[in-house]
Amino acid sequence: MSRPVALAVAALVALVGLTGGAGAEPPRLERNLAGSIQLDYLAVPTAPRPRDVVLDGATVEVSLKLAMSYGDHLAAGVKVCVTCHGIETGMALLDVRVADPLTIRLGRFTPAFGAFPLRHDPANHRTSDKPLPYDMGRMVRYREWNHGVLPAPWVDNGVELAGAVALGARVHLDYAAYAIGGPRGDAAAADFDYKLSRTPERYYVDNNSEPSVGGRLAATIELGGSGDLLLGASAMAGRYDPDARLGFVVLGADATVQAGGVFVRAEYLVRRTELALGESPMTRFKYGPGPDGRFADFVVRDGFYAEVEVPVGRVDLIARWDGLRHLGNVLATSPLRAESLVLRYTAGGSIRLYGNLRVKTSVEAYDFSDFADAVATHVGVAGPF
Repeated sequence: MSRPVALAVAALVALVGLTGGAGAEPPRLERNLAGSIQLDYLAVPTAPRPRDVVLDGATVEVSLKLAMSYGDHLAAGVKVCVTCHGIETGMALLDVRVADPLTIRLGRFTPAFGAFPLRHDPANHRTSDKPLPYDMGRMVRYREWNHGVLPAPWVDNGVELAGAVALGARVHLDYAAYAIGGPRGDAAAADFDYKLSRTPERYYVDNNSEPSVGGRLAATIELGGSGDLLLGASAMAGRYDPDARLGFVVLGADATVQAGGVFVRAEYLVRRTELALGESPMTRFKYGPGPDGRFADFVVRDGFYAEVEVPVGRVDLIARWDGLRHLGNVLATSPLRAESLVLRYTAGGSIRLYGNLRVKTSVEAYDFSDFADAVATHVGVAGPF
């Protein structure tokens, strides 16, 4: 019996015991339907043909979630998302709460990695786009960069153990550990192929029969009634090619300070990815071997963001600084160099119109090491339902 199946059986056995078994009064069934919608228009006035460098124009992001609670020990959820690449199942899971500090999650879900994915739905963050480390297609030159470090939301199949414990009166610890299918790439890969993770024609299954594993540890510290400090660390590792030869490791650290309505956030991600050298690396890659006469079989990509969010009446003002960096060899056809960098500076505002309906607007200045600098503007409307 595989470990995920064994965990599922153990969880169900524990659930029967916790709910009282046969003859117990059936728990009360509760359902909740919620979601969010965002329509955003992206323009790049510095580009003669914006379509060549970004997915510009109007895009819609829709998140629709149905959650069911069956007493205190069993919950289920299904979430459907509509984005620029079509309709996706963002969640289809069962949560079995064995005890207060332990919940077993089974199905399709976003594994616990980093702070931003916890608020990735468009109605839960104040900017139209995502920070560069978590970018999924709205950054300028996304094709050349192949998105960010770990695009959000990362949705996968697997099992996750999670819980929370109190360490004294002011410190709360949250933890999660999971086994999932993991990122995908082909046998001659030099990076992840994100289409393989979201294309139904290739099936939503593990491509190499070897799960990826990871986890997150976060501490929330109450600052004496003046606010909260959240510190988190995340990790994910595995192999992403069909032959299970090419490995990857992603690490992350994040910090958030909340005082009143003011938020200050910072996050850093780094990924080490092994690549296939092939039979002729001299023609496959842009740069030759190192001083030792050998080609490096890995590349490193890292990224960060730091932002502050300040409420002023009906407007939330946002300032963000984020960036991406690539270190290592690239394919001969890539416009990137052995060390490439992009920095972005964003100023924006989120205006509350009625209830939680908001207008989002922002201006972004891109500073590229390998391309002409660019300016992008966003105007969007977002709201929950």
